[in-house]
Amino acid sequence: MKLNEFFLGQLEREASSTRRVLERVPDAPVEWKPHEKSMPLGYLAALVATMPGWIEFMIRQNQLDVAAPGAAKFRPQPTTSAAELTSLLDEAVARARSALSGASEDHLLTPWKFVIGGRVANEQPRYIMISDAVFGHLAHHRGQLTVYLRLNEARVPAIYGPSAEEPVQS
Repeated sequence: MKLNEFFLGQLEREASSTRRVLERVPDAPVEWKPHEKSMPLGYLAALVATMPGWIEFMIRQNQLDVAAPGAAKFRPQPTTSAAELTSLLDEAVARARSALSGASEDHLLTPWKFVIGGRVANEQPRYIMISDAVFGHLAHHRGQLTVYLRLNEARVPAIYGPSAEEPVQS
């Protein structure tokens, strides 16, 4: 199996789970957070919705410097509107799907850099960065978002296994 085919399958599976979480985000204040050091709910939800889109710039650019001028366009705008969040997810998944569909195996083996203020924070082959910095990172923040759901009395969907509200995954 080619890497892009593998990632396309993973993208579809993760998008489905992510959609079910985003659909449950309550219309709580975007600034709500469980602790002063935590991310605000609206930003976290928008981050989770847009993370699959990172695949596009990992394929089409050789690096991302998050401190460079113009990097702010990669920061999502906070929202707790489930409709807006699922729309953001659909857009991100479509961009990722398009980029992956056109990516060659050789290109996915080339290096990609995550840079902060001109300093390389991480450099790995693109396929590793997609696996770790998109899918692994997405699972982490989606799990964090389910805790926010629980603390806001929202129903937590089953993701990789049952939840209190969904004892058997549907």
